[in-house]
Amino acid sequence: MARAAGQGGVAAEETPAPSGRTRPRTVVVVGGGMAGLVAARTLLQRGLRVVVLERSDRFGGTVDSRTLGGFRLDSGAESFSTRSATVPALAGELGLGDRIVAPDATGAWVQLPGADLRAAAQPLPNSGILGIPADPSDPAISAILGRAGSLRAALDRVLPVGPLATRPRVSLGELVRSRMGEDVLTRLVAPVAGGVFSADPDDLDVDSVAPGLRSTMGRLGSLGAAAGALRQAAPAGAAVGGLVGGIAQLRDALVRRLREDGADLRTNEHVGGLARSGDGWTVTTEHSGLTRRLPADAVLVATEGRGAVDLLAPALPALAEERPDPVPGVALVTLIVDVPELDARPRGTGVLVARGVAGVTAKALTHATAKWAWLRDEAGPGSHVIRLSFGRAGDEPTAVGLATPDDDLFRHALADASTLLGVPIGEADVLDWDVVRWAGALPHASVGHRDRVARIRALVAEQSASLAVTGGWLAGTGLVAVIDDARARADALADALAGSDRTHPM
Repeated sequence: MARAAGQGGVAAEETPAPSGRTRPRTVVVVGGGMAGLVAARTLLQRGLRVVVLERSDRFGGTVDSRTLGGFRLDSGAESFSTRSATVPALAGELGLGDRIVAPDATGAWVQLPGADLRAAAQPLPNSGILGIPADPSDPAISAILGRAGSLRAALDRVLPVGPLATRPRVSLGELVRSRMGEDVLTRLVAPVAGGVFSADPDDLDVDSVAPGLRSTMGRLGSLGAAAGALRQAAPAGAAVGGLVGGIAQLRDALVRRLREDGADLRTNEHVGGLARSGDGWTVTTEHSGLTRRLPADAVLVATEGRGAVDLLAPALPALAEERPDPVPGVALVTLIVDVPELDARPRGTGVLVARGVAGVTAKALTHATAKWAWLRDEAGPGSHVIRLSFGRAGDEPTAVGLATPDDDLFRHALADASTLLGVPIGEADVLDWDVVRWAGALPHASVGHRDRVARIRALVAEQSASLAVTGGWLAGTGLVAVIDDARARADALADALAGSDRTHPM
């Protein structure tokens, strides 16, 4: 420190080490979620000194865990997409490669509206992507769509592709509705989009949530063929994977490795401002009532979108116009129950819920002990872990979700679990339960998202090569997108610093 810490809000300034050829450049990473942690690891590997500033009292963002009923359970993300080697590669680097597992092969179900809810529950076909069927004539698809819906979907094979393959700003909903009809959209794609993105397909940018789908459709001539091709091009096995013991181990291993490698990780640090300072930056933070100024050669902002824009807008006024709208919050209710009838896994690994299902307020249910063999083995016969998710875009303010009190969520979870699993579950069956809330934690790529990201990247690049922005609000939902973008931004920042060193040697 340049001087002793001040009293009660007096600024303290941290000064860099004496200059010299061997002094590593310093990068301050604002935000200690998975994007910030991965970026920090990449920067360290490039030989840079890294300081990570996290506003909350923990790292990892939506990757977290807690102990419930004697089990250590993920309280946020609990799986990752296997359509890329990104997460397995990171797990391997962190010594977790041998813990990667696939979920139970039975797959998920979809709950559709209908007078007889038991009959309206169907296994969800997995031959395509995002609920888009590769073959609408498949009997499993026909059982969900009905004869008229299947015949309409089959027209996709003969309809001309037209401008949908190349026109800018096409939503997932428009693409599916135009090619396969309303039944495919509402009975297959919308439940998946609601479960994965907490969003309506008509608000999702298809190029962001399904990269390559439209170009493949243009090449193969139909949406079904494109969905099937993308599914077949993925690595063999299940579409998602997990870790024995839970995904939060990835966060734990990242934090541990960063500390071992010399990163300066700080929690409870509120970053209040960024300012240019010579060739670098000054980052103003507040911690325990003390304001500090940290010098940095570069800054990488890895917070959620609205916070990132608010932090950067004073230096980049045009960025204020790109401030994202609020995104939906989600409440997760976990039930640990003693119900031996669930040993039969009556609805596979869980249920996605279509809009309009009478009497059901949850958007999705995960039967965790049916999905993950390691958890099933820990729980033993008769004991089950069930997680229900409430809240999605487009819900009325009074809908069950983020703002609903815990006790009310618990009652809804019991009723919904009983309906969706087809097995009565009462309060007496519950061994333990809790509620975890994620406010604004599910950014989704609305129509025009790629154009918006390009504008934001251009504004940041115009300001300085020593400034970068990453995070799910730009990269998209899911660990793969977040990790890939964080690495790319960190590498570009390291390249810029290396180029500056060559141009202006110390």
